[in-house]
Amino acid sequence: MAKSASVLSGLNESVFPVELTRPISTAVAESTTLDDMDYSLIPNDGFGVCVYEKHGASFLPAIYCIFFILGFVGNSLVVWVLVCEIRLRNMTDVCLLNLAIADLLLVGSLPFLAYQVHDQWIFGDTMCKVVLGIYYIVLYSGIFFIVVMSIDRYLAIVHAVYAMRARTCFFGIIAAGVTWVAGFLASFPELLYLKQQPDLMNATFCYAVYEPPTPDNSDSYWRVFGHMKMNILGLLIPMVIMSFCYLQIIRRLLSCQSSKRQTIQLVVIVVAVFFICWGPYNIVVLFKALELLQVYTECKSSQVIRLAIQITEVVAYFHSCLNPVLYVFVGRKFRRHLLRLIHRLPCGLCQLVKVFIPQQQSIRSDISRTTSLVERSTAV
Repeated sequence: MAKSASVLSGLNESVFPVELTRPISTAVAESTTLDDMDYSLIPNDGFGVCVYEKHGASFLPAIYCIFFILGFVGNSLVVWVLVCEIRLRNMTDVCLLNLAIADLLLVGSLPFLAYQVHDQWIFGDTMCKVVLGIYYIVLYSGIFFIVVMSIDRYLAIVHAVYAMRARTCFFGIIAAGVTWVAGFLASFPELLYLKQQPDLMNATFCYAVYEPPTPDNSDSYWRVFGHMKMNILGLLIPMVIMSFCYLQIIRRLLSCQSSKRQTIQLVVIVVAVFFICWGPYNIVVLFKALELLQVYTECKSSQVIRLAIQITEVVAYFHSCLNPVLYVFVGRKFRRHLLRLIHRLPCGLCQLVKVFIPQQQSIRSDISRTTSLVERSTAV
């Protein structure tokens, strides 16, 4: 205890040479993935350290590894079928391929993050910049591709005739390029400040280090900006666009003489799953931004927010595992192509996969020309 007090005293004297006006909290706890190491000033019964328990170390590594396996298998199958069998015939195929690639890169970073949560970052500063840089880019790009998919479905159903020329593979490649650029730009300023950094206990972590902590907590500006950016670009704008597109789709399907009930249900599920996966995390991130703005200044509330971020992160990551199911596996066309590829494999054990992929849907329904077009082009 005396050692910790001396370390804190040395930090205060070297980093905060002026008189302190509020209690100090130091980053002696674990770093979360999307949340930076905490240099915010949180009181704990007067001047002292707010200690964050390493709750995440007990459950996050195992969950990250499970999500890595599920996401890698599911999204790899999507890439395999789209590249080897379907061969990118329209904008939807291009968007599905890029969404699967983004999800593959995202789940590919989970083993590194799992080890950091369990212990510390041991992979070096270069890998810190590469892994976390890719992570931030594909995090936003994956969300943006879901928005593009929503717009594509809206055009396919609501403006089916007029949008046929605009939904070609060529325009899909252009849309994909713009989406990747948007994801890259959205990852700033975090992309510029990623580095491995030791904490007070000599453990090394990889996160965005904007500048050394100062008495006025000026580094909080960029951290608040990052949290608010995540709320706006990661949830608010996507939900507005998706809600508009899918509400118009539902209206169009209901106006058909023979509307497809399954398609409407899936549309609702897609929006609900997106909000359920990303909504809780963004809400907690909003509270974290309020904490950095000194709206919440108690150690207990800071500890609760930190744990809530870790839990809601897990739910958000699960969305990358669900994307292949929501956007691809439910389509009869994709299952048909997947079974065809599996039958070509020389491995007899691989044939068992077809047991889990029904060749026919159990629910039959008549489909109008409009809904038939959307099933063909959006894999719904």
